[in-house]
Amino acid sequence: MNKAELVDAIAADADISKAAAARALDSFIGNVSKALASGDTVALIGFGSFSVTERQARTGRNPRTGEEITIEASQGVKFSAGASLKAAVQKK
Repeated sequence: MNKAELVDAIAADADISKAAAARALDSFIGNVSKALASGDTVALIGFGSFSVTERQARTGRNPRTGEEITIEASQGVKFSAGASLKAAVQKK
C-alpha cells in the first residue's frame, strides 16, 4: 500500500474527502517526525511505538577498495509493534 492508497482507505473508512484524509495523514507524519526530532517517543497503544536510537561510530570498509573508513555516529528511527498489531498479522 502506498500513500495514495492509504489516503483513499482513510477517506472511505472515515467518510471524509480525500483532501481531508491527505491533510490528516500529512499532519500525523509531520507530528511524529517533530516529536522524534525533539527526542520524544511516540507510543500508540496497541499499534506500536516510534523511538530514536543512537548508532555509535564504527570502522567499516569501502567495498571497492577494501580501505578502512570511519562511519560516524548517527541517529536512527526504531518502530516496535504493539500487541494488537502483532496479533493482526499472525497467520491462523
